[in-house]
Amino acid sequence: MRLPRTAYTEQPWRLHEFAHGFRVEDVWSYRTPGAGPDDFPVMLAAMRASKAYARQAPPTRFLLAVRRKLGALLGWDRPGAGLGERVASLRDRLPDELRDTVDPADSGGMPLTPVYELDREFVGELGNKTAHALMHLGWMPTGDGGHELRMAVLVKPNGRFGRLYMAGIAPFRHRIVYPALTRQWEGIWRDRAQLLAAAEAKGAGAAAGPATPTGHTAAGAPVTS
Repeated sequence: MRLPRTAYTEQPWRLHEFAHGFRVEDVWSYRTPGAGPDDFPVMLAAMRASKAYARQAPPTRFLLAVRRKLGALLGWDRPGAGLGERVASLRDRLPDELRDTVDPADSGGMPLTPVYELDREFVGELGNKTAHALMHLGWMPTGDGGHELRMAVLVKPNGRFGRLYMAGIAPFRHRIVYPALTRQWEGIWRDRAQLLAAAEAKGAGAAAGPATPTGHTAAGAPVTS
């Protein structure tokens, strides 16, 4: 469900300390019935185990394919346009205590670079010719005594072109991408026990062979830039 920007800005997230110059583009909530205050790591683990980014809904896959094609044709994602090149990583602003919570090279096959992860927060980022974007995931109490997942997307558009681009894709995010993401992420919460059990079994089976890295990026990231 779409929420007002204040649903993010009025909460005491650590990201407020470091996201100077970024604007809040979208805030969304995802229902997680029965969740407790300490279940955020469980949700993240289930999202990673689901490999959700590789299983997007057909409309979202189509939009991603179009975005990749346009990016290739127009040079939006070419080397020199991303993190550490056109834009500095948000990780450069972090104290060591936050920077050391994730491995930025371990993206788990996602387009987002992990920034930091805490008991109630996760932040990932991406940068290209259109914008520098952040995805913030937070764990929030609900009025009925439960908890839910919330996502905020923050952006720093690259000039007038970036602002026009973000405005142009807004209807697609709100009408196609985020509703599909809601169905996917809420389904992941419902199926968390099976997903985590399958991941554990796979990990046990792989223990006899070469080690495989575990991603530190939340699955199924939204199209933001």
